[in-house]
Amino acid sequence: MRQLFSKDVRYVVPRFQRSYVWNQEDQWEPLWDDVRNTAERYLEVLDSLGGDIAEDGPKAAEQVERHFMGAVVLQQRPNAVAELETRDVIDGQQRLTTMQLLADAAQQVTEEDGFAQEAKRLRRLVLNREVEGDDEFKLWPTQLDREAFRAAMRNGDEDLAFEGSAVAQAHAFFRLQVREWIAAADSSEERTRLVHGLETTLFTLLQLVVIDLSTTDDATVIFETLNARGTPLRESDLIKNYILQEATSAGQNPDSLHDEYWSRLEDSWWQKDIRQGRLYRPRLDTFLGHWLVMRTASEVQAQNLFDRFRKYVKDGDESVANVVADVVHVGASYRMLESPATDKVLERFLYRWKVIDAGVATPVLLWLFSQPGIDPGARVRAWTAIESFLVRRMVCRLTTKDYNRVFIDLVGRLKDDPVLHNDAVVTYLADQEADARQWPDDRQLQTAFTELPLYRLLTLGRLRMVLEAIEESLRTSFTESSEVSKKLTIEHILPRAWPAHWAPPAGEDAREATAQRSRLLHSIGNLTLITGKLNASQSNGPWEKKQAALNDHSVLYLNKRLLIEYGGQDWDEAGIRARGIHLAKRASRIWPSAAAMIAAG
Repeated sequence: MRQLFSKDVRYVVPRFQRSYVWNQEDQWEPLWDDVRNTAERYLEVLDSLGGDIAEDGPKAAEQVERHFMGAVVLQQRPNAVAELETRDVIDGQQRLTTMQLLADAAQQVTEEDGFAQEAKRLRRLVLNREVEGDDEFKLWPTQLDREAFRAAMRNGDEDLAFEGSAVAQAHAFFRLQVREWIAAADSSEERTRLVHGLETTLFTLLQLVVIDLSTTDDATVIFETLNARGTPLRESDLIKNYILQEATSAGQNPDSLHDEYWSRLEDSWWQKDIRQGRLYRPRLDTFLGHWLVMRTASEVQAQNLFDRFRKYVKDGDESVANVVADVVHVGASYRMLESPATDKVLERFLYRWKVIDAGVATPVLLWLFSQPGIDPGARVRAWTAIESFLVRRMVCRLTTKDYNRVFIDLVGRLKDDPVLHNDAVVTYLADQEADARQWPDDRQLQTAFTELPLYRLLTLGRLRMVLEAIEESLRTSFTESSEVSKKLTIEHILPRAWPAHWAPPAGEDAREATAQRSRLLHSIGNLTLITGKLNASQSNGPWEKKQAALNDHSVLYLNKRLLIEYGGQDWDEAGIRARGIHLAKRASRIWPSAAAMIAAG
């Protein structure tokens, strides 16, 4: 920082650059934490050398690890001898702007608190000497930020008109942090010591890589190469690098740690990009996010994965080797969740879970399958509860907006009942009463089966999964095969174009009866599974023809029951409702309610 800003110079952000967008959560708070921690490390080393600032300060600064701030790209501007040396900021303007706001905030606080000499030296980082107007600022931001920047950087000129500006907010944030940090000292001597630590950090312990282009270099080509042509580091790359560095610092062999553990996460399966929400990320990055949620019981944003991982290691009691061993151990469970299962019961659950697309439950499942000491029966009971909770809410068309918080909170509950002795999963889900979290009961399920047009409300894959599950439940140990083909299609018994072969509903109010039939048309009581060829051949055919075709060609118990109970009679609204109730009762046994699971123990 001293080398970059102590001289009289102008770093100008070109107009084409975007405005200042860094924010408190993602950048300001982590930066201040790093600056404060670096200053405190320096002061610890200084104390260990004797504590004399003049004599021991330079030695302490040499021994403290620098904090790397990233890279910036500058380009010289042609200027006359009498003019200020000027450079355009081609890349890194967010970083440079933030550093100037931090340095000026520190200068303002030290000046206001009576540290005149320190404030005078800090002023050299932000203002040029013997110049007039805006040329006094060493950094000049893009057009949209200039008014707010000018107000923030001139002590006492803060203007409420700019309180919505990120520039003004950043300056205010750093002023508050610096002031509170210094004020927390319990003596004037300690406050002086902290100010010295902060000044030393800002001048000498923060480092940047600076690419300084000449006036003849093509800045556009270089900017494109830096930002587009290379392969960007993934969060997992940063985590790997951090792990190996920490191992080295702890006196461990980083090569051994890599070969024994991390290398298991480097094959093509882990590196493949997979969909998470609307984005695609490497599978390893996705898993590490789920693992971190499982271990911290808190939300982890994809873009903050590395920072959160580093904080977890720093704040925890485990060695980095133990953390990596845990990652690899849990990784085996994640791979099992994503791979074909040999156990038929588990395979069925995983299929349904993936069709529902409830990736937010992954941290809980990782716990269930990686935690030692869980009885296999308790594990099955736990995932049955999760499946029932998800399917019932899906069928009842209840919101998914709070799922992330639901499963994060459940992970927290598991920490208190790690091997499920207290049935943590079932009791937690059963206790949820809010609309966004409740586990629907049998009455709600029956209402959904008989009244909702599920054919239109659910994706075909999810609706087919429900019908497949009902079909499987109708089969017994004597059935030739317990598996249902995943290639079946959904058929409307009363066809969507029913007026062609089906009589209109009888009654005085034909219009209302027709509207009621249209509402029931897409309810699950009017739906079944058949092969694609049979579906095409039946199309909008009459009920008599459909009965014959199902009898001759379908081996599904779903259709056998349909023919036994409704063959030889009219298929109408009463039949659709009655079958919907029957299917709801069957579904309630497949996906038991909270009350049923608690009663079953």
